[in-house]
This record gives sequence, structure tokens and C-alpha cells, in this order.
Amino acid sequence: MAGPLEGVRVLDLTWILSGPYCTMLLADLGAEVVKIEKPGVGDLARGNGPLLDGESSYFLSINRGKQGVTLDLSRPRGRELFLALCKHADVVIENMVPGAVKRLGVDYAAVRAVNPRIVYASISGFGQTGPYALRPALDVIVQGMGGIMSLTGEPGGPPIRPGASLGDISAGLFAAVGILAALHERERSGEGQHLDIGMLDCQLAIVENAFSRYFATGQVPGPLGTRHPGFTPFQAFQTRDSWIVVAIVGGERNQWPLFCAAIGQLGLIDDPRFQDGYSRTQHYADLEPILNSALRTRGSAEWLQTFMELDIPCGPVNNIAQVAQDRQVLAREMIVEVPHSKLGKSKLVGTPIKLSRTPAGPVRGAPTLGEHTAAVLSQWLGLRDLDLRKLAEQGVVQPPEATQPPPPNPAG
Repeated sequence: MAGPLEGVRVLDLTWILSGPYCTMLLADLGAEVVKIEKPGVGDLARGNGPLLDGESSYFLSINRGKQGVTLDLSRPRGRELFLALCKHADVVIENMVPGAVKRLGVDYAAVRAVNPRIVYASISGFGQTGPYALRPALDVIVQGMGGIMSLTGEPGGPPIRPGASLGDISAGLFAAVGILAALHERERSGEGQHLDIGMLDCQLAIVENAFSRYFATGQVPGPLGTRHPGFTPFQAFQTRDSWIVVAIVGGERNQWPLFCAAIGQLGLIDDPRFQDGYSRTQHYADLEPILNSALRTRGSAEWLQTFMELDIPCGPVNNIAQVAQDRQVLAREMIVEVPHSKLGKSKLVGTPIKLSRTPAGPVRGAPTLGEHTAAVLSQWLGLRDLDLRKLAEQGVVQPPEATQPPPPNPAG
């Protein structure tokens, strides 16, 4: 069954992570995404290892479901073809340094001139305006500048980058939300618009309540390890053989007494220092050694079984291999295999968006460089083989023979 964005055509000028992550989400939802890359060069992420038969595992993970077209936008004919494609598109996405698309002649003004209904999204480190607009920025830069690294790690330790590229990923997510909102509004107005996403802006938007706590108290939040600033216990604990996480937040069902009984610390229940999550947080220095000592007396499996029987939220601290084999993850089809023209199959993380009537998810792997150039230019613009060969001779597109996938490996 077709995805919910069937019929939406997206021209993807993005590279590395933030933009490709956004267009991957749109492709998962059924949009026809055409990834435009420079002939002979392509997205720089294609060189990121580890490689599988010459294909980047990094690139495979965030470019699934797209069609690959080579087009040199620095050449007049390449720009002309791109603007011709824009006449048939709904969305254009780019994540170059501000000003780059204007120098190429494919900025919002140029595209809007040929298609006023276009939704044009620009993702950059600091947005299209402001004193930092022209500065380049990668994930770790905006994580550092946006405050999230100051909140990550152990108290008294150095700033820590979280184990995921939250600067890029959050920008891709917000861009996807903005694009869908603009497409919805276009149904009412008949006009497209320009979407300006700054990675630094997105970092501020996802640090939860750190800013509201600072505005309320004047105190600068700092790192707490795995702990929560308002609830205790809400963290990872070392057991006799590994680590688990436990979270008690109070509310109508006060699970603190059950937790104290389970760990053999009944004396904590009526202690006035530990009556609610906030007071336990305020007196954490007194509480921490008691909890740590108690949790180390048994293994993780035993503790998890005990807590689950009491409906106390808990779970193991899994490594990536354990997550990939988790029965809940597998039941939710979060690890999938999709066909790939060169590798045969590509194993990927599936989509978390579960729709009842118009399913979402990857249907094919990432394109090889220029794999669909002939098909897209033929279907969208009516170009013939002779036209394509001439374009290849001019360096506008990759030579047709270079875009064909290799024959399947008989041993595969």
C-alpha cells in the first residue's frame, strides 16, 4: 500500500547528515525523493567507513528509498535542467552554507520564479540570518554552542558529546515537520514558502526544561550523569553483574515505598529527607551511597524481574548488539532488510512511524552514484538516450555506463 506522502516529489540537494536524514524521513513516508549529486564526486558521506563492498554503511543508513541523479549545478545546462525539474517538484531541500545556492542560481527566489508552489527548505548551522549565519558548523559545534554538552556527562567532568549526532538529527526532524506544515498550508493558499532551519535553534528547542529552570532560579544547570534534575531515583545503577536503569516519578501511584521494600531499605520510606522526588534530589548526596550499595547485591536479571513484578519502570542498559536482537525491537520491525542494487540487501533501522492504513518505512536501499539519472530525466523531462549521452559528454551528468549497477554476484 502506498505511503501517506505518495505523489509528493522532493528534490534533495543535501549532503552528510542533517538534510539527508530529513529526506530519508520523507522517503519513508512515501514521497518520491530524488537525490541530486555532483558527477564523479557525490555526497561526501559516500566516503565514510566502514565500507561494504565499496559502499559506505554511513551513507546507506540515511539515504535509503531515494533515487540518485547526477547533475552539475555549476554548469549552465545543469542549472537549467534542475530548474526544469523544479517545475514538477513539490519540495526542494538544501543544507549548504548560506549563500551557496544563490551563487549556483538555484536559491528559493530562482526556484520560486519557475514554481510558486514550491516548498523550499534550507538547513544550516545558524540559520539564514543573524551574526553567525555565514559561519560553517558541524554537529559537535552546535552541540557545544547550544548547551547540551554542558548538561551531558558526570558532575565535575569535562563536557561530553552525546553518543548520537543530535545537532544534525534534530535539525532534520524539525525540517521534516516544517515541510509537512508548509505542504498542508499550501492546500489553503496555493503558494509555497521558504523554510529556514538553524541547527543551533534546534538545539535550544530540545534541551527540555534546562532553560526554564535557569529562568526560574538563576542557577546554571550542569551535568548529572544519568540522573534527572527533578526526580530521584531516575538513573542507571550498577548491579552485581552489569547496569540497569530505574525511574520513579511519583504521581498518583507513589512507587517509592515499593522500591524501598524491594531493595531491603524500609527505613528510607518515612525518612523526611526522601518523601518525594524533589526532596530526594535535594538530598541525593545522602541517598546515593545507600542505593548504590543495595543495587550491587544482586544481578541485573534478578533486579529487573523484581521491579517489573511491582510495575516499577526499569530496563537493562543495552549495547547496540543487544538492542539489535531485542525481541521488542524485532516485533516492532525496527530492524529491516531492503533490496540494494549493488549489495543485494541492506540491513537498516526501520521507521518508528507506525501508521495503520498507509504504512511507512524503507522500501529500497540507498542509490549508487547517479543510479537513476536516466530514469528521472526521462520520466520527469522526457529526455532521450541521445540527450543523456550528450549531457554526459558535456560533464553535466555522469556517463550512463558509470551509473549502471554492477551485475549481481552469483555467490551472493
